[in-house]
Amino acid sequence: MLQFIARRSIAALVTVWIATLAAVLLIHLVPGDPVRTMFAQSQGVTPAQIEEIRHNFGLDLPIYQQYFNYLVRLFHGDMGVTIRGQQPVLKLIMICLPYTLALTCSAMVVALLFGMTCGFIAAYKRGSWFDSALMVTAILGVSLPHFWLGLMLMLLFSVKWGLLPVAGTGFEGLILPALTLGITNAAIIARLTRSSMIEIFSQDFIRTARAKGLPRTLVLYRHALRAGLIPVITMMGMQFTYLMGGAVIIENVFSWNGIGRLAVQAIFQRDYPLIQGFILVFAFIVAIVSLLLDILYAWLDPRIKVQ
Repeated sequence: MLQFIARRSIAALVTVWIATLAAVLLIHLVPGDPVRTMFAQSQGVTPAQIEEIRHNFGLDLPIYQQYFNYLVRLFHGDMGVTIRGQQPVLKLIMICLPYTLALTCSAMVVALLFGMTCGFIAAYKRGSWFDSALMVTAILGVSLPHFWLGLMLMLLFSVKWGLLPVAGTGFEGLILPALTLGITNAAIIARLTRSSMIEIFSQDFIRTARAKGLPRTLVLYRHALRAGLIPVITMMGMQFTYLMGGAVIIENVFSWNGIGRLAVQAIFQRDYPLIQGFILVFAFIVAIVSLLLDILYAWLDPRIKVQ
């Protein structure tokens, strides 16, 4: 098990390292002079000031030296400062990150709660009208764009019924964004859970457990559900990444003060140090979550550890 964790940890570190390369190369991949692009809308910026800004950010150095200096700063917990306002990038991200994690985790809970429950019932009642209706609903749920569903929920629950706020940072302000992200992903998990459980229900160990006279509830939840969770756990890693990406849109729809909204503001302001920080933090979170899910996957299925 320790060797398995070590291999997965190395893979996670490689992912973060690649993200640092992408963050540094980002400025140089943008067509044109990055500094002039940053201050394209600013009035009265002289060529001497532009050269001074380029020197202050180290953009006049060779790219390999820029990358080395960036790594050194990262090891000291320094992601640089924003161009607009000269605020520490790490501090801004740490202020907004808890809001994004709260939104993503809440949406994951919604997706798992509704998706696994509906998928399990649909598999148990395979071929019934409930199964057909649930799968049609799941297809519709996958097809709905996040921003459209968010606007419809906002119109219904906030404008028409007045039950929930349009925007906010409290618990009530979290409900609509979490539902918006969670509902579409619940449809994907429901379809996957249904397919997985149908296959598990036909396995020999399930028939053996029933033949022994074990209670149906015990067979379904202790034997069938744990085995059926393995494909769902695998999908959760991709779903978490998908939710983190979807949070960028939803945070702007509901004015939720997470790093997604901060990243969009940085893009409009051409604030490249802040964009670099967002890329690196996003990659780090995805790598850590993938590592934890791999460990959970190996715990559910011990055969994974020997591969």
